[in-house]
Amino acid sequence: MTTGVTAQQPRGEQVVTLHVWGVPVRRVGSALARMALDRGPLRRAPGLTFAKLLGTGSGRTFTPTDADPRHWAILACWRDRGSADGFEQSAPAQAWDRIADERLRVTLTPLRSRGRWARREPFASGALARTGRVDGPVAAITRARLVPARALAFWRATPPVVNELSGAEGLVLSLGIGEAPIGLQGTFSLWESSGALRRFAYAGAAHADVVSRTPRERWYAEELFARFAVEGVDGTYRGRVPLKGMTTR
Repeated sequence: MTTGVTAQQPRGEQVVTLHVWGVPVRRVGSALARMALDRGPLRRAPGLTFAKLLGTGSGRTFTPTDADPRHWAILACWRDRGSADGFEQSAPAQAWDRIADERLRVTLTPLRSRGRWARREPFASGALARTGRVDGPVAAITRARLVPARALAFWRATPPVVNELSGAEGLVLSLGIGEAPIGLQGTFSLWESSGALRRFAYAGAAHADVVSRTPRERWYAEELFARFAVEGVDGTYRGRVPLKGMTTR
């Protein structure tokens, strides 16, 4: 299926892709198996520099109660657009396509990234970031590894932020992403514009409160925040085409 919007990727830029597959209930067991079987083949994909197989969820509490067993994701960083496109013919991508009844692919260019993921800095800011040309849709990824002793306090602090996010002006899509049911979690959000993302980040009272508390609460053993230009959206999520009718740069 090809639905959504696309734009020309600047030459020489790192390409980041997020695939989200929706599977029917009868295929949930197969999806769990893919999470174990695809690690090796994914690491060997030509042009890959970083990748994570991810579960998804609502992101409302960042606990196992949020988990969505019908939607699974692969986040991947590629040296160039050709490598990213070549992944579509790989064994892992085709195996997921066979068991899925829905698929979304979001293609991204990194703009800013702060922090680490699994002790690495996966997202490289290139020429697009230096031009500041972000007049179209943008996306954000947050990811954290919780300090176990502080997890309960963190979970208690997040519901107001999630409620604020769900009503944010300009939000197109938001989902929780995680490498494990507990302790390793994050969010992916898609926005109509960088202005909409900035308004949520800096004007939201609940979000600002959690940000200000983070240094003294020391919830995280590791954290990352990254912002991206959206270069293409293809497919659907929960039957909806994100950014339908919009034009990317």
